Amino acid sequence: MSASTTAMTSSTSAYTTPAFWERLWRTAGIQSVGLFIIGYVIYGYQPRIGASTDALAAFYDGDRTHILIAAVFFGLSILNLLWFAAALRTTLADAGQDGWGAAATASSTAVGVLFLLLITVDAALAYSIGGSGNNTLRSGLNDFVWAGFVLTSFPRAMLIMAAAFGLWRARLISNALFAAGVAAVVLVLLGGTMWLSGGFWAPDGAYSRFVSPIIGIVWVLVVSRVLLTRSPATRAAW
Repeated sequence: MSASTTAMTSSTSAYTTPAFWERLWRTAGIQSVGLFIIGYVIYGYQPRIGASTDALAAFYDGDRTHILIAAVFFGLSILNLLWFAAALRTTLADAGQDGWGAAATASSTAVGVLFLLLITVDAALAYSIGGSGNNTLRSGLNDFVWAGFVLTSFPRAMLIMAAAFGLWRARLISNALFAAGVAAVVLVLLGGTMWLSGGFWAPDGAYSRFVSPIIGIVWVLVVSRVLLTRSPATRAAW
């Protein structure tokens, strides 16, 4: 009995150490990407800017359940993104780059707030506003979501920049990977200029829907790999 109790205590204590929790949160970026992709698939195709009344009704009324389920996955994705930024910040702080770590914290907070706002609007449209019969309001909020996503380009670019410059200054990534990070910053920043009335460079165009999100996803996965190759520091803060 005594040996069994000792073994159980030892096994339990392994999951309460700071190193375990720090390594767990270093995988949060991967979890965030996975949850985002699941939510994106469930969510479906949002009507374009200026969509017809029938298209809006079919999406926000007909796909109501899908939208609300996707909102849960998007919310969990944001939660894990914030933990990812926290792990990035501690890694940069350990390497003497706490300024870039603070930038990662600030930018991830802005990204989280903006995305939660957009998810809230979508959930509200699906839950009650969409069925209210107020087509003007429904159309306006649908357009607001597209425009809001364009503006998330700026804090998203700042988060990529904080990781790229911070990890490079800390000598944790190569010059080639740093150059890729700078390119990602520029490409995501360009997403903030998508104000054409239609086509590839519109708020609801292919760049906004596919290119810009894919760049962010790939960079989060790259940084997650870098974080996971680092030995977790012994820290009482976790």
